[in-house]
Order: sequence, then C-alpha cells, then structure tokens
Amino acid sequence: MKAYIDQNKDRFLAELLELLRIPSVSADASFKGDVVRAAEYLREKLAAAGADNAQLFQTAGNPIVYADKIIDPSLPTVLVYGHYDVQPADPYELWNSPPFEPVIKDEKIYARGACDDKGQTYMHVKAFETMMQQQTLPCNVKFMIEGEEEVGSVNLATFVKENKARLKADIIVISDTGMLANDVPSVTTGLRGLSYHEVEVTGPNRDLHSGLYGGAVANPINILCKMIASLHDENNHITIPGFYDKVEELSAEERAEMARAPFSLDAYKKALDLSDVHGEEGYSTMERNSIRPTLDVNGIWGGYTGEGAKTVIASKAFAKISMRLVPHQTSEEISELFQKHFESIAPPSVKVVVKPHHGGEPVVTPTTSAGYQAAARAMEDTFGKKPVPVRSGGSIPIVAMFKSELETDTVLMGFGLDSDAIHSPNEHFGVFNFMKGIETIPLFYQHFAALHAQNA
Repeated sequence: MKAYIDQNKDRFLAELLELLRIPSVSADASFKGDVVRAAEYLREKLAAAGADNAQLFQTAGNPIVYADKIIDPSLPTVLVYGHYDVQPADPYELWNSPPFEPVIKDEKIYARGACDDKGQTYMHVKAFETMMQQQTLPCNVKFMIEGEEEVGSVNLATFVKENKARLKADIIVISDTGMLANDVPSVTTGLRGLSYHEVEVTGPNRDLHSGLYGGAVANPINILCKMIASLHDENNHITIPGFYDKVEELSAEERAEMARAPFSLDAYKKALDLSDVHGEEGYSTMERNSIRPTLDVNGIWGGYTGEGAKTVIASKAFAKISMRLVPHQTSEEISELFQKHFESIAPPSVKVVVKPHHGGEPVVTPTTSAGYQAAARAMEDTFGKKPVPVRSGGSIPIVAMFKSELETDTVLMGFGLDSDAIHSPNEHFGVFNFMKGIETIPLFYQHFAALHAQNA
C-alpha cells in the first residue's frame, strides 16, 4: 500500500493543487460559481477513485458532495466528513504568493484551504483510492463533504435530518484538526463551542463635524471601545454575569495530565513574535486555549478610515465578537447572556443592536471508543509512537449535531499544525502531513474493522 502511495505522490499533489486553485469562498456570494465547481471536482474524483452514488445534493445554500462504497452490509461503516469551502483570503497584500495560485515551497503547500480543509479532506479521497486500487478496503465507507462550514454549516443539519438512513454509520471521521508536532502525533478529544455576534452602536442620526459637535454628543466609536474594554476585568476574566456558571472545572489530576503534553512557551512566543503571552489569570497557555472559555473581538469598524484626515464623529460603530465555549455551556444560553449584558452597559446617549450570527456546542469525545483506539493505533503504526489525546481550542459545531441526530461518535484525526496559519495569510500544509495522512487513514480502517469484529 505504501508503495502505491509513494508511486503516485506527484499525481496526488497535482490534483490537490488543482482543487486549491478553485476559490471556493462560501462567505462571499461572488464566488458562488467557484464553490459549485469545487464540489463538482470532488464528486468527479470520488467517482474516479471507485466510489458509488457520487452525486451533489442541492441545499438552500451550497451543494453537499455524497458518495459511498458498500462492500458488505454486515461490515462496519465509516462516514467521512469534510468541507470544501474556504475562508476569505483577505488581506491579499499580506500573502507572499497569491492565495489561489498554490505553490510548494520548503516542502509546504501554500494556498487558501491548503490545510483547512481541502488538503485534509483530499487525504481521505486519495486514501480511499489507494484502498480500492490495492483491494484492501476492509469496511464500508460514506463521504459527506459540505460547502458551508466556514459560514456556520447553515444547511447541513437539514440534510442530515432528511438523510439519516443514507448517512447511517458506526463512526464518523473528521480531519479538520491538527497534531502537536510532526514528531508528536495527537488525536483531538475535545472542541470548544462558539457564540458569534455583530454589534451596532448608533449615536447621532448622521456623521458630525468633530470640531462643532465634539465633546457635546456621544461618539459611538469611543463608546463601543469602552463597552468592549469592560467585557474583561484586570485578570482577563469575562465580566458577563452568569458566564461562568456552568463552566466545567477540571480536577488537579486532569490538569496535570494535560500538562504532560509537549509544549514550549518560548517557542510559542517566538513563532508569534510575542514578548509575552496574555490570558485569564491562573491558567496556563495550553489551558487557556482549550479548556477555558474566551471572548474576542474579531473585527471593529466605523468612521473615516481612508487616506488623510477627515474630522468626523461617526453616526455608527460596529464590531464582531465571538465567544468560545467549554462543556456544559450552550451557545443559546451564552448568546442570551451576552445580548442582555451588552445592551445593559450602553449609556443612554447611544442605541445598541446585537445581531446573533452562528453558534455551536462544545464537545468531548471518549478515548475509550473503538474509533479513538483505531485512530491511536493507526497513528502509532505510521509515526512510531503513541499519539497524545488533546483538547482543541477550535470549534466544529457539527460534531455535537452528528451525535444528537445520527447518534454516532466522531473521531477527530487531523494532520495539520498550529503553525499552518489557517484563516490567515500564507496558510500552508506540509507535504509530509498530506502524505502521512494518506498513509495513516487506511490503517485506521483496518484497525476499526478489527476492533468492531472483536466487539461484535
């Protein structure tokens, strides 16, 4: 099997580069045609790899790619989830090479979507092709690849609810996470949830001359900055009443186990060009970005930002604010708490509107499941060492939905690195990681089929 992968390495990479050239940005309607083109590309490649029923399912938004290979209904079934849509590439001027003209430099693939999630999704397509060509597929497989993950998977739940029989499986596999390092494999066992909002602060009914009106009326930008600043106290603790009421506090033993994972604070700071880290008092960096909830401003704007000077008091100011959630917090409850608090801290001199966007629930996956054990054994086979179970600070809202709707556990077996700059300029994915994923995934199938047979 490895010989086939090595012989076809150049072709596998060329096909991925072709997919990366398609600017499938789901957040921008002007890319709609490219989004559909990316979906069709994946459908064609799945069919060519040997999948049956390869088709596009239309939704109210972007199409979902589905394909399957049922070799024996009595065997276990693996459902592979991925997404072909990508984040906007702005700001383009910060890219060292155009985001949709992929290049391989220093054994890294540079392009928007290289790691998140086209590269990692395509590993599964090529791993499936390898198993089909080598006649080593040990169980059934289904693929569900969507095009709206980066905008909240707004139509995926409807598709899942309407296709439960079609999607029935024994385990769901997602490669949209990462590893600690190329020599420290890991399997993600937890994800934070998400609550995302846009806020609008309005002062006067029009933009005003800052000389004639400055000091006499509320400046929405000043007010918004003060409101945002008040959302954390001097210990970087979030000040929204009730925010921490349901936050799970890990035991000293659990925190000590987490601390065993390899982590260099000096290397972390150096990679980000930081003099020091910043976060909630009383917690380590690894804890702050995995087991603790957060609140961050993702964007803020208002007034004049063009060249030169314009002495104006803007009528409106805006911000986008997201909160990452941990087990027992829910996006609905936190959204209500945030809206109530943010409206309450506004002075009477302005009007505030809070617009919820999308959210998702936190999730912790069991390390005792056959799925986790299969992933751990597969990684140990290819990396030569047991992977470390870790909790990720990111969010994949559909994992909780899969559990509630399909009653199926998920394995988060990712091959990216924190340094891959996902959602940022110069996103990249290592050639080593791409090929190692293609090598590891078939072994996951083998171990899962064997464990399933043992437990039958």
